[in-house]
Amino acid sequence: MSAKKRLMEKGVTLIGPDTIFISEDVNSDYIATGSVIHPGCRLSGDQLSIGGSCVIGAEAPVTLNNCQLGNGVHLAGGFFEKSTFLDGFKAGSGAHVRPGCLFEEGSSIAHSVGVKQTLFLPWATAGSLINFCDCLMAGGTSRKDHSEIGSSYIHFNFTPHQDKATPSLIGDIPRGVLLNQPAIFLGGQGGMVGPASIPFGTVIPAGQIWRGDHTKSGQIVMKKSVNMNLVLPFDAARYKGIARIVRSNLRYIGNLVALDQWYRVVRSRFMHEDSCQRKCYSGARQRLQEMFQERIKRLDGLVQNIEVSLALPGDNPFRDEHREFLKCWTSGRENLETLIKSADEILVPEKVQAVVNELPDEDYISAVQGLAPEASEDIAVWLYAYVEAVEAVL
Repeated sequence: MSAKKRLMEKGVTLIGPDTIFISEDVNSDYIATGSVIHPGCRLSGDQLSIGGSCVIGAEAPVTLNNCQLGNGVHLAGGFFEKSTFLDGFKAGSGAHVRPGCLFEEGSSIAHSVGVKQTLFLPWATAGSLINFCDCLMAGGTSRKDHSEIGSSYIHFNFTPHQDKATPSLIGDIPRGVLLNQPAIFLGGQGGMVGPASIPFGTVIPAGQIWRGDHTKSGQIVMKKSVNMNLVLPFDAARYKGIARIVRSNLRYIGNLVALDQWYRVVRSRFMHEDSCQRKCYSGARQRLQEMFQERIKRLDGLVQNIEVSLALPGDNPFRDEHREFLKCWTSGRENLETLIKSADEILVPEKVQAVVNELPDEDYISAVQGLAPEASEDIAVWLYAYVEAVEAVL
């Protein structure tokens, strides 16, 4: 029996089945009853899973390769590869979702959005015509009260030095997973130069190109645009200070470790009822492992560039800083990978485990938002410890 016939017999709706391509490596057991696949779609990958009531390709054909979809996911049209989408995620037409993305419950991207190595916590929303790679976004308490990226926004993740050690934190994991933090607003027709760190409750108005970090939450912030002529010599191979860049990368990795542990200890209680949910759980943790490796790869690239910079003739006031970074990176990299690999073996504090044990099993969102303030604080402290441990490797 063909894969298409098996799917239709189990209650999956294929509209125009002759126009739909399903690769031989797709396991029909992981495509749930009640899903709808529209004409022109292409499904492939032995890790592909599609939860109940999903709608694929309602506006334009979808190419879907080795992704995991929760329940009620809508992919209107575009390309989606090696990424994980939890319950209720929505993507508009023209989406270009490259590998290494994790979108949690109720998050969404509108039409013509490009992402890669991108992580949205629940309800985070991106408007249209956006490029938002190498970012983590949290904040908000509901679908109505959500963190927002305005249309025509860009995260600038490639530097004139030709490196991508530029991941940006919009919110964070230790408090973001608690789903009780103020939303963040990044105004449209704007951008952010990575790496950057933005706290909860921040509003950056439309039209701003944001550079650097902001530390105080609950503020509307603007920076004066460059209003001067600038003509200076520039050597793309020569670096200046890198301390903030390295610190930003380690903080970002620390947040990924914290989220991975959140999945291990908390999320695992809510993602085991059926095969598609289990696939989403394993897919999410696989995405986080891929994000770890991507960030280490980008730091390796920075190391190579710094070696070239140090070899250039002439005076460089940051030479000692660069040498110290290179001296520490080999052992620091080993310590970082060891920490990532051994994180599952670290015992959860007793009071945190007690909180987790008392969580109701029915609904993840309600269970987390129902935590008492003291319990939420204990969890945040536990998760921040992972961030601090990673920051301490260099």
